[in-house]
Amino acid sequence: MADNAVNVSSSARYSRFYQRLHRRYDSWFDVLPPGAPDKALMEQALAGLQQRGLDLPASLRVLRQLVVERAMVLDCEQQAPLGVVTRAVTELAELALDRACAQARADLDARHGAPRGPDGQPVQLWVIGMGKLGARELNVSSDIDLIYVYEHDGETAGQSDGRGVISNHEYFARVVKGIYSLIGDTTEHGFVFRVDLALRPNGNSGAAAVSLASLEEYLQIHGREWERFAWLKSRVVAPLACIQSPNVQALRGVVLPFVFRRYLDYAVFDALRVLHRQIREHAAKRSAGHPERANDVKLSRGGIREIEFIVQLLQVVRGGQFPELRCRPTLEALQRLARADLMSQDIARALGEAYTFLRRVEHRIQYLDDQQTHVLPTRDDDLLWIAKTMGYADACAFLHQLDEHRELVAQEFDTLLGGDAPQCGNGRCGTARTAAGSAPTPREIEDLIELLPPALAGQVADWRGNARIAGLRDEARTRLFRLVERTSQWVEGGQVSEEAAKRFLQWLEPLLRRESYLALLLERPAVHERLLHLLGAARWPARYLQQHPGVIDELASDAILKERFVAADFEHELALRLAALQSTGEDDDETLLNLLRRAHHAEVFRTLARDVEGRITVEQVADDLSALADSILRVTAQWCWARLKNRHRDSPQFGIIGYGKLGGKELGYGSDLDIVFVFDDEDERAPEVYAAFVRKLINWLTVKTGEGDLFEIDTALRPNGNSGLLVTSFESYANYQQRRGSNTAWTWEHQAMTRARFVLGSPDFPPPPGQPPTDMKLRERFDAVREAVITAPRDAAALRAEIVAMRERVRSAHPVRGGLFDVKHSPGGMVDVEFAVQFLVLSQSAAHAELIANVGNIALLQRAEDAGLLPAGVGHAAARAYRELRRLQHVARLDERSGQLPPEQAAAQRDAVLALWNAVFAAKK
Repeated sequence: MADNAVNVSSSARYSRFYQRLHRRYDSWFDVLPPGAPDKALMEQALAGLQQRGLDLPASLRVLRQLVVERAMVLDCEQQAPLGVVTRAVTELAELALDRACAQARADLDARHGAPRGPDGQPVQLWVIGMGKLGARELNVSSDIDLIYVYEHDGETAGQSDGRGVISNHEYFARVVKGIYSLIGDTTEHGFVFRVDLALRPNGNSGAAAVSLASLEEYLQIHGREWERFAWLKSRVVAPLACIQSPNVQALRGVVLPFVFRRYLDYAVFDALRVLHRQIREHAAKRSAGHPERANDVKLSRGGIREIEFIVQLLQVVRGGQFPELRCRPTLEALQRLARADLMSQDIARALGEAYTFLRRVEHRIQYLDDQQTHVLPTRDDDLLWIAKTMGYADACAFLHQLDEHRELVAQEFDTLLGGDAPQCGNGRCGTARTAAGSAPTPREIEDLIELLPPALAGQVADWRGNARIAGLRDEARTRLFRLVERTSQWVEGGQVSEEAAKRFLQWLEPLLRRESYLALLLERPAVHERLLHLLGAARWPARYLQQHPGVIDELASDAILKERFVAADFEHELALRLAALQSTGEDDDETLLNLLRRAHHAEVFRTLARDVEGRITVEQVADDLSALADSILRVTAQWCWARLKNRHRDSPQFGIIGYGKLGGKELGYGSDLDIVFVFDDEDERAPEVYAAFVRKLINWLTVKTGEGDLFEIDTALRPNGNSGLLVTSFESYANYQQRRGSNTAWTWEHQAMTRARFVLGSPDFPPPPGQPPTDMKLRERFDAVREAVITAPRDAAALRAEIVAMRERVRSAHPVRGGLFDVKHSPGGMVDVEFAVQFLVLSQSAAHAELIANVGNIALLQRAEDAGLLPAGVGHAAARAYRELRRLQHVARLDERSGQLPPEQAAAQRDAVLALWNAVFAAKK
């Protein structure tokens, strides 16, 4: 054997299967045109074989031999990419199934007539490829996993004399048999493909073909968790004429909700563990007494199946909320998971390299004898041939590389499924399966209470009569008790506070019906720990998480605390999700409304987590929330315009102007948006079209769905306030603000203009392909109007009197009792700063251009002092005070407290603001 190994080459001719093919079909290879086999070349070859006198079954079988021989040469001798081989075999299967389906149906139609639906319509049959066929990843000796689904129950048309009528169920069962005989039976030319129907509803005891209604009922009532992984890669592969038909959408409507759930679905972890354990146990039984079978590149530890499980698990868990993760091919899915930050680029690249390596090894194993095996050969010369065709000098180097890939895969798999690898980096979280310690989990509440410290025991004791607790399945109750145990252990160990644990139990109780959250927290101890820390920090995060519990999965990533909001990335991700939904016909209004809300809530939560952890300042919180609001407005406006039925042009000539906190980029959590809508369009339909557009846009932003809402919208600052038009022409808006004509703005509206900015306009709407963006220069024109308004000549004394009077009205509307200091409304509070800055801008910006820009109160105070408009030190001191008052207000709101404090707690800040007020107003009365 060793002597033979010395002479082994990397030629495909070494393969015993290759040698058999050339002994039998040497004169037939010219039928397949040169090049990598694809559908077009295979159709030519099939026609050529039939012209040489072979019938369809024989032609398909000979074609298979020609395609595999070509694949061997390209792969082993020319190092063709993996995709060349898998594409060739997949397209061969699609072609064979298409022709076999047509032949079988033609034969049956001649005897029984065509099947008809309830209204006499034709009935389609869909041949669904599962697994590697569905993902276009077939290997050279793959069997094909198929499920046959027909559109409607009913009867066939029968023959002209009325005979031959059979049920559609029987008709399609016979079609299945006909297809199998055409491609699966073994003849003198072998077979085209081995066919496996075990994945059909009810497995081997189920019907060969099922109606769409029967499939839907089965998936809804009987579908098991492991079947979701099987259906993940499902694809209609034949007949080719049906693949793009609108009827197939009905099938997608049944399968997608079964595979991808609305919420993050960590309950599938246990299902995958069970499935994986069964596969490993089966592999162990097969290798018992046969040690050579233990080296299985597909099923052994670190093999192909574990890579597929890693990918499919992450897809199934998150694919319901993140449609851009839905794709069938493993290598593409790895890249999508990396783009979504569900794994690092390095890990995705390493797993992709391992997958490609293992699949190429798998092909060489099968090239040897055309056997459906994944076990490395035991003959030295066979192993050396595999090594050389993979580009290695000897078997040792090849096996070393094989071991490296498999070890990496196994480690990633164990980490993901909570194997021996810890789930937390701090060394105290344990693993998902042993998080509550080695003692058995209590089964009854009384037993659980005995294990808890008094404060938690009392809270859990209140669960005794709780209907939610009583209604939990045993599995969910076990998860709940394990979470409570783990939380208690962390409290006793000093890792989390008792208050955090109490809030956690309060937060958890209303969510018990959503068992996936119990599974998520149990599977991800790091998420559980960070959640407790967040809940312990303040009250408002607990309320936000109660309303939007799905966002807790964001805590799984360390990057959440290190990054900042990036508008371009956020909008790109939404575009990918929209494209994914459009590809499956799921882009209805409700789905998009929920998509926007989930994306917004997740980003708000990321900012909240960074805020509570002290990673970003109050100003950075406001910057990020304001940038997020801008992005939501842009994306929502784009989607609404694209879906507006009566739109009269591809891109609107339209703009949104932000006021208040949005305009000043000072948004907080839960802030509403002060907005004015304008258009600049001479089309006679414009007023009606833009009014409909704005109504739709406001509805999309404010309507409450199952995922909540986005923003409250306030349009009171539009010309003439609530009695004015919802959207106005830009010319009318400019005239109103610049006091041209009888209908003009009030002083308080000009105060508001100091904080206004242009948020979006025509360039933010994508133009039709090949056309430049529409730009009505509304941004520049708005900036000019704003500058003209705030630099207009004014009577300083009259302006001062008006602003002071306005300040008194605001203060009267917000009385402060008990001698406390309100950081916003008391004398020396934030409102005093804002009114002082507005006076300085409106009275002085004509002479001091540095006050024109909308750069925020802190920067404007500093600029005013630097320009000599304030006494030395007053402006900078007031800026520091304003920053601290904002922080105090922010901290109070996070803990759901009022911003009213003992006066001494903010005495320095109050005095600095009062000095500003006196410098601006008091001395000039």
